[in-house]
Amino acid sequence: MRLEFGEIKIKDIQFSEISKIENGVLFINKKDIENLVMEDEKIKSLKLEIAKPGDSTRITPVKDVIEPRVKVSGNGGIFPGILSKVDTVGEGRTHALKNMGVVTCGKIVGFQEGIIDMSGVGAEYTPFSKLNNLCLVIEPIEGLKQYDYEYSARMAGLKTAEFIGKLGKEITPDEIITYETKPIFEQAKEYPNLPKVGYVYMLQTQGLLHDTYVYGVDGKKIIPTFLYPTEIMDGAIISGNCVSACDKNTTYHHLNNPIIKSLYAKHGKEINFMGVIITNENVFLADKMRSSDMTAKLCEYFGFDGVVISQEGFGNPDTDLIMNCKKVELKNIKTVIVTDEYAGRDGSSQSLADADKLADAVVSGGNANELILLPPMDKIIGMVSYTDKIAGGFDGSLREDGSILAEIQVITGATNELGFNKLTAKSF
Repeated sequence: MRLEFGEIKIKDIQFSEISKIENGVLFINKKDIENLVMEDEKIKSLKLEIAKPGDSTRITPVKDVIEPRVKVSGNGGIFPGILSKVDTVGEGRTHALKNMGVVTCGKIVGFQEGIIDMSGVGAEYTPFSKLNNLCLVIEPIEGLKQYDYEYSARMAGLKTAEFIGKLGKEITPDEIITYETKPIFEQAKEYPNLPKVGYVYMLQTQGLLHDTYVYGVDGKKIIPTFLYPTEIMDGAIISGNCVSACDKNTTYHHLNNPIIKSLYAKHGKEINFMGVIITNENVFLADKMRSSDMTAKLCEYFGFDGVVISQEGFGNPDTDLIMNCKKVELKNIKTVIVTDEYAGRDGSSQSLADADKLADAVVSGGNANELILLPPMDKIIGMVSYTDKIAGGFDGSLREDGSILAEIQVITGATNELGFNKLTAKSF
């Protein structure tokens, strides 16, 4: 598949009478978004806010971040199986609004939601502090079950991102980048002297608000399968989970997966990037064994020489990670795993819940248990009343002056296991 990717750089967001993009500025008519979102009877109210890099602003509790995109040519539309028909995407031309995000937040759904600070020390830990953010503060109707609320909030964000993305359909991009992966046997022949490298993309699918969707299908229901990398860039995978904020993959992360981009950057030079195998993270042992067996079998079938494996979450998914690593290695395929650590606040505890001697090449996204003091902010988008309850917080985290003492796992994207962050760890 060959995808032309047009990047439209957004320099600023402003509220206006007309929704449009002009000279790099996104103008938004609030009514356009409100009318779209408030079609859902489960949403009581919506408040739109803008947060810009450097603002003394705290956004919380954050549920998802989405980058607006639009299909200009080729099959399907953005977020297939959710907002568009279930057509295979990943080819043709897509425009993306860069340097901005749609952020959904509001009353807490599950305790594993996060914080984005737009300035101060906390801003250094999240990539979303560098974006111009349109924030949707969503208030559910009384008595709404948390699963229904999560769905409504998720759809509100996706529909808003789709609406904004369409504003860029006729805009001339600032840059066009082309990505291409050919059918597996053609791809193997193209660079016969380079190592054939694949990517095993583990998706959070444990249920109880730990969900990810592939072409609209709950990831718990899939078996490991092959995707072209460009399908993922085109919105085939979206987040629907409330795992710890520090290492959850938001929809923005899926759309901008840095492992995929890094492998493409080395494609044809150091490696032959063959494609992506997606697999799930299961709860029961039998399901873990089935998925890891099939993942290893696919890696062998496609003739990979090396594989990068990334996970999402921690604890129970560590078992899936190590199973995948071990079984792929036993096929004589070299692996590198990408994870993060929960090693205690002093860093001396066991980093992962599972381990194996074959997992000898590890990239760490940092220690999520490290304590951080977030300074008070002048403006709160959402509400801070849940600070003590979210993962990484504790009784007394929120102080009287508005500062927050908590583990960095409260910060959205702080230890992201795709490497979309600044933290790591080194062994000496």
